[in-house]
Parts: sequence; C-alpha cells; structure tokens
Amino acid sequence: MRRPALACLALAALAVAATSHAQTQAPLKVGLMLPSTGTFAALGDMIERGFKMHVEEQGGKLGGRTIQYFKVDDESEPSKATDNVNKLIKRDNVDVIVGTVHSGVALGMARAAKESGTLLIVPNAGADAITGPQCAPNIFRSSFSNWQPGYATGVVAAGKGYKRAMTITWGYAAGLETVKGFTEAFEKGGGKVMKDLTLPFPNVEFQPLLTEIAAQKPDVVFAFFAGGGAVKFVKDYDAAGLKRSIPLMGSGFLTDGTLEAQGASAQGLITALHYGDNIETPRNTAFRNKFAVTYKVNPDVYAMQGYDAAQMLAAGLTAVKGDMGKKDALYAAMKKAQIDSPRGKFTLSAQHNPTQDFYIREVKGNYNVVTGVAVKALADPGRGCKM
Repeated sequence: MRRPALACLALAALAVAATSHAQTQAPLKVGLMLPSTGTFAALGDMIERGFKMHVEEQGGKLGGRTIQYFKVDDESEPSKATDNVNKLIKRDNVDVIVGTVHSGVALGMARAAKESGTLLIVPNAGADAITGPQCAPNIFRSSFSNWQPGYATGVVAAGKGYKRAMTITWGYAAGLETVKGFTEAFEKGGGKVMKDLTLPFPNVEFQPLLTEIAAQKPDVVFAFFAGGGAVKFVKDYDAAGLKRSIPLMGSGFLTDGTLEAQGASAQGLITALHYGDNIETPRNTAFRNKFAVTYKVNPDVYAMQGYDAAQMLAAGLTAVKGDMGKKDALYAAMKKAQIDSPRGKFTLSAQHNPTQDFYIREVKGNYNVVTGVAVKALADPGRGCKM
C-alpha cells in the first residue's frame, strides 16, 4: 500500500507546483506604441480601446497571463520611431509590441523588432515592406497591406467603366503604396491613370491640386487620406464643386472614423475596405454592441483591427499556455489560427498578413454601408519576403 500512497503524494506535489507556477507567472508586458497626439490620435485611441476590450472579455488575461500595459506616443514621426520603440524594448522590457498607424513609423518599429526578436503585432500601418522585404517570424499584422485596399478599389473603379483616373495622396509609404495597388488593378481592368498628385504629410493645403483635377477632368479620382486630413480633403473636394462633376473614390480610410466631421460632403462616396459598419453577422453585431456600451461610441475599422490584434496574440499564448519562451510554437499557432473577426473569419498568409474579403461601401448618414464584395479572400502578394 505504501508505493501507491507515495505516488499519490508525488502527483499531488506536482499539481501544487504547477498551480503555484501559474499563479506566480509575471504579468505579460504589452507595449502600446500608438499615436496619442496629432493627425492620427483618434485612430490610435480606437485601436487601444479595441485591443483592451478583447482582453477584458477574457477576464483581463490572455493565455492565463494578466496583462500589464506600457504606452509610448509614436508622434507619427518616422525619425523618432527607433528611439520611441526602444523605450518599450530596452527600458520597459516588454514581451509584445502593438503598433502603429503611420506606415513610416511602423517600418522603424519593424526593424527594431526584427533586430531584438520582440514580438510585434501591427494593428493598422499597411507598409508593404512589413510583410514583404522586412518580414520576420516575429512580425504579424492584424490589418492589411497598403496594396490590398488600393487594389480592391481599383477593381471597383474599373468595374464601373471608368477609363481615365487621377490619384491624390500624401507622399509617404501608405499613400504611395495604396495608389500603386489602385493603379495595378485599374489598369489591369482597362483603365489608365493620367497623373498621380502628392503633397507632403501632414500638409492639407489641397487647393492647387484640386484646381489641377478640375482642369484635367478625369472620369474618377482615387484618394488616400486618413484622420484629420481625410476630413479636410473630402470637405474641400465638395466645396470646390468637384463632387458634382467628378466621382471621388478612395480606400475606406477616407471615410472611416471621419463621417461625423465630414458631414454632407461625404454622402454617397464609394470606398473599398476589409470592414463595414453593417456587416450582418452575429459576431459583428456583438462586437459593435459591446464596444458602443463600453466606450459610448460606435467602433470603426481601427477598433476592429485592435480587437483582432488581441485575438491573434491570444491564439498564440493559449497554445503555449502563456509561456513566451516557446517562441517557435507561439508564432506557429498565431500563423495557423483562424481569427473569428467582426470583419469575417480570416487566416494569415505565409508572410503573416490577413487574407480577407474586401467590401464595397457607400456612405449613408454616419455609416459606411456594405453594398457588395469587391474581392473575395484577397491576399497580399508579399513581394520580397524571405522567411
């Protein structure tokens, strides 16, 4: 009788040790490097809210680990990206970095993450290089590549029979790469981009470029702007009388999170994006209702991307029971996960970018109403990725 008794005692001791280990695991340090000032501040706020809402839905833990947050304002300034992200990596010793909005800043963050081996989840910035030449096992994205919404909008514009287009954007990575995606699809569909117009970020003196659009008289204008710049551009385009004569289209960021400020000027605008306010699924309805009750504001694409960044992290942490030391298993679980997103379920490409549906949306009131699907299961080509 003695041996079984000893065996039971040994098993009991192991169980107590395991429980004690789980109870004493240090909090998981999550560094939020998002804009809290400037043009994109509202976008950063929505991403943070979305991320934290999913964590709270899980009882404040992911993979059994409580979450401790560290925050740095990214200032939407690429020249400060390395110094700012190193506050999280070297000063705060975070386990995970979540950020950011500005593509130029995100490129600096990706370089630092690749060098340090810190897990980076990008909840917005679409810089193609992040899941292209700068791809790495520890870099994931819960949003899109810049190429994707541009390409999807080009498909829609060509499908409408437009033949001559002009584009307008800020002259930085997000704008230039989105325009490149639009041009690829539009010209594949039989159209021709007459001219690309750019101005420095975050300049919003649009009038000279609007005058040029009026003189050239294209069939359609494609625009990429976001945040405060998108508000002013849409209003200026309307005030110049162009809305009545030359259709304006854009990637969905032109009208996401900006409709209340854009007012009547935005009504009827057609955009393409991987999310829309009225996706009629139980998952999206529950997400929107919970977000509205929690934060007293309707969620937008940025909130959804933050929410899904937390879902992706949770998938990895659950697989390794919260053990960040098991990096290979953690990344493998994140890569193969199917994310039950408010946008619709999606998987990740080999380069860790969402493969997802892109919707046609029309502005009606204060909503981007989905009217169809632009492209099903659109995957970024991940050009230049070697991983």
